Amino acid sequence: MQTSRRAEYAAATRQAIIAASRELFLAKGYVKTTVNEIARTARVAPATVYAVGGGKQDLLRTVIQDGTANLPCGPLFAASVGAAGEPDEVLQLVVHATREAFEAWADLMRVVTDTAPHEPAAAESLRVAQEGLRSGLALGARRLESLGALRLGVDQATDVLYYYLGTTSWSTLTGDNAWTLDRAERWLLVAVRTALL
Repeated sequence: MQTSRRAEYAAATRQAIIAASRELFLAKGYVKTTVNEIARTARVAPATVYAVGGGKQDLLRTVIQDGTANLPCGPLFAASVGAAGEPDEVLQLVVHATREAFEAWADLMRVVTDTAPHEPAAAESLRVAQEGLRSGLALGARRLESLGALRLGVDQATDVLYYYLGTTSWSTLTGDNAWTLDRAERWLLVAVRTALL
């Protein structure tokens, strides 16, 4: 019973530190956020931030890794794509999954992208996020190949999917062009269908 309470408290403390880190990274940027501010926001001691989160660099990596769990590469996504019997169904799943990831993580990814040229931890976190996205897109490309639907090889199809469905494309369409997410999703589905099938 005592061990269970301790484990629950430790898990809650870790989540509070991660949530505080994400909130502050978004509000102030990675460089301007301090461990003391993370501790204050999470309502823990700075030493706890280091003990539980490993410091600011490790926290950025953790926040990004938690985010990549929502990218199209998880078990549920893989099962859905594997069960899809039609190429268009595969593409709909892939496009929609990248939309959901963009909605959840676009603001943080902007911070990471802006910070990456100046901070090795951010560059590493960006690489992890990009690899997570690519692995999910590769699942979609392999499924399309298994359905005999691809005009390109799997590697090239993955590159094309990454070009159209990466954060930059979603940002351009919804930010620079001021499209709604629904409009962007519809257009991207047509674009990847035309490019791949």
